[in-house]
Amino acid sequence: MRKSISSSLCLFSVFLLLASCNAKEGHVRNVSLFTSGWQFHLGDIDDGHLPELDDSEWRTLNIPHDWSIEGEFSQDHPAGVGGGALPGGVGWYRKSFTVPESDSGKVISIEFDGIYRNSEVWINGEYLGKRPNGYISFRYDLSSHLNFGEQKNTISVRIDNSQQPNSRWYSGSGIYRNVRLVKTHPLYVDQWGTYITTPEINENGALVMVETQIINSLPDAQQFTLTTILYNEEGREVASVTSDQQLINDSEIIKQELEVTEPLLWSVDEPNLYTALSQVRQNGEVIDDYKTRFGIRNFHFDRENGFFLNNEHVKILGVCEHHDLGALGAAVNKRAIERRLEILKDMGVNAIRTTHNPPSTELLQLTDEMGFIVMDEAFDSWKKNKTEFGYYQDWDNWYKQDLQDFIRRDRNHPSVIMWSIGNEILEQWDSTGTPMAKELAGIVRDLDNTRPITSGMNDPEPHNSLIKSGSLDLIGFNYKHKAFKDFLNKFPGEIMIGAETSSALATRGEYHMPSDSIMRWPEAWDKPFEDGTEDFTVSSYDNVSAPWGSTHEETWREVKDRDFVSGMFIWTGFDYLGEPTPYSWPARSSYFGVIDLAGFPKDAYYMYQSEWTDKDVLHVFPHWNWTEGDTVDVWAYSSTQEVELFLNGNSLGRKAKAEDVFHTQWRVPYQSGTIKAVAYKDEAPTLTKEITTAGAPYKLRLNPDRTSLMADGQDISFIKVEILDREGNIVPKASNKISFNISGAGFIAGVDNGNPISHEPFKANYRNAFNGLGLVMIQTEEVPGTITLEAVSEDLEGAEVVLESKLK
Repeated sequence: MRKSISSSLCLFSVFLLLASCNAKEGHVRNVSLFTSGWQFHLGDIDDGHLPELDDSEWRTLNIPHDWSIEGEFSQDHPAGVGGGALPGGVGWYRKSFTVPESDSGKVISIEFDGIYRNSEVWINGEYLGKRPNGYISFRYDLSSHLNFGEQKNTISVRIDNSQQPNSRWYSGSGIYRNVRLVKTHPLYVDQWGTYITTPEINENGALVMVETQIINSLPDAQQFTLTTILYNEEGREVASVTSDQQLINDSEIIKQELEVTEPLLWSVDEPNLYTALSQVRQNGEVIDDYKTRFGIRNFHFDRENGFFLNNEHVKILGVCEHHDLGALGAAVNKRAIERRLEILKDMGVNAIRTTHNPPSTELLQLTDEMGFIVMDEAFDSWKKNKTEFGYYQDWDNWYKQDLQDFIRRDRNHPSVIMWSIGNEILEQWDSTGTPMAKELAGIVRDLDNTRPITSGMNDPEPHNSLIKSGSLDLIGFNYKHKAFKDFLNKFPGEIMIGAETSSALATRGEYHMPSDSIMRWPEAWDKPFEDGTEDFTVSSYDNVSAPWGSTHEETWREVKDRDFVSGMFIWTGFDYLGEPTPYSWPARSSYFGVIDLAGFPKDAYYMYQSEWTDKDVLHVFPHWNWTEGDTVDVWAYSSTQEVELFLNGNSLGRKAKAEDVFHTQWRVPYQSGTIKAVAYKDEAPTLTKEITTAGAPYKLRLNPDRTSLMADGQDISFIKVEILDREGNIVPKASNKISFNISGAGFIAGVDNGNPISHEPFKANYRNAFNGLGLVMIQTEEVPGTITLEAVSEDLEGAEVVLESKLK
């Protein structure tokens, strides 16, 4: 029997203009970022919601903001090392603003993309509500509580992240995602008010079905017209439709049909996007408009042959990603997310799993634009608790609204291909999971029946209560990679995906030998660190994994040639704060990433690049600074079949990769000098890489990812700091302290080095290098100008870089 799940969709991401629009251009909805000039107080206070409270001594800052990342590392913080060993607590945010008299008849609302956690909001002392879930986007209507004219309004937000642990990883604390103030006519398109599908797509055209939710907050019935216009990326109109409507004091969903001829399809290689403009008119005048970006594509999952996008077979090559951004903490920054996606794209990644919660809107905007498939995940737990103060406490009162808001917010993104209703849910182990899975899947399908539903399960067996519910379209395997080969026999009629794979462990730049001995670590949770090293490192040879997981090569071996395995999501793409397996304190961040916390690739990155891309790849390691008499294992990842290794000009032999082995290896008696690898294709040398024994640290080098920035107060240049010897070789074990001096139109947003046991602050103007590297992040001010960064270190030659920050 052959089972197929298909969906032909035109998916629209709710993409709001973040600048004020004017009526002359036909744009009358006013959407503005509400992020600057907030007052912040860490700690609880009485009457923090009262407008007359004097907050002049509070700290003034811009949001997004994460106060936890500014704290000191300590194993005694309530979040524990699993939560990143950083503080939580209670915090207050307040902002005063005025609203002109001309806005007195409008609907004015505030939209929060995410507040961690237990947020309560007041406007002018009036209570608006509470949202316990720290990852959910929501809004409040301010209209009836506002003062107009010169009299100020004060919005107050109390956040309680004091009851910890409430997360199994680093959560951050505060208003860590963006906030907007939205002003509309009383007759308007609702928040997340468009939903569009395309039931028919062919080479000649796409039938576009548009559902638009209109709200009438006026007391009387209103006559109006709704026009939907579709534009291509060049801004040319490609389709439009107009409907005449009448609406009483209520909301209504209006359905329309359009056709796009010769559509450019969205794919991972060509993420073509369109724009939809919804216009509400009365008496010929536009009174509200709502912009949405969209992409047209179709896909289906096939039981035997895996995943197809636009009728072409695509292996889903994904990574799991937590929401923190390293030294920036949980505070959202679009450029920081974009940089991560660029690094992953270069590795060959084409998919992201948003583990284990709704992501930022910026992430999904970028996955739409850059071409990533997304498994969008709602929950890490349901009613059974994984942490003492976790979401299970709020489940009964909030799961339905949180899930509905999550689906409505994200259901129009072309990158979102799958919904996950949970990760390693404890209810999978007993009968309670069956009715809960049915209910949650029903909520999802009521709002979007075009995507398959899955769940990441660490017990993917037929007896699993989530599987027995019949509610899942995809069986999500968390690990159990050796069971992949039995899937077709064990699960007749079902389709699978590796929802979470690998859990390989490594520290960048650390090498423990012998490299061909596999270690599962920790062996048992009651003696987790007995086999550890004194410096709390893990070898960067791909020979260590957590006991539930597998190495990168072991995992890819099980996925590569099995078409019915529709894809995999590595745990994880980047290291993340918290959950520092296999160690505990003093470690405070993970070892799972293919890329370290600072964004520097570990060696396994190049294995994937050699397998997942068409690039010419040759990566040889380790470094070549050892002790005479050592025997050193040398590995090479290459996109070619054969590699030859030389030591100081003498060939050590040409080797071909063995079947199902994705590297070549030599065991070499160490001599200082140079090792050289040469990759061969059809007997011709194609690539050469050399590593030379480095001398003593001599100088610094700064390598910015970009030197031209936007003066928007958000753009960041990520500057790699390298410690070099006199000849320009990176010194592989250098740990010199580096200090940074900055002048001009920017500031230091964070520093890092990728070391999972470093307790240096992320918010500082210094950092010790780790294995020869460091990172400094320079963020722009909201004024243009030159930014000069100087790096200095005792007894080393310094370095300087000049950046330019410009207006649009």
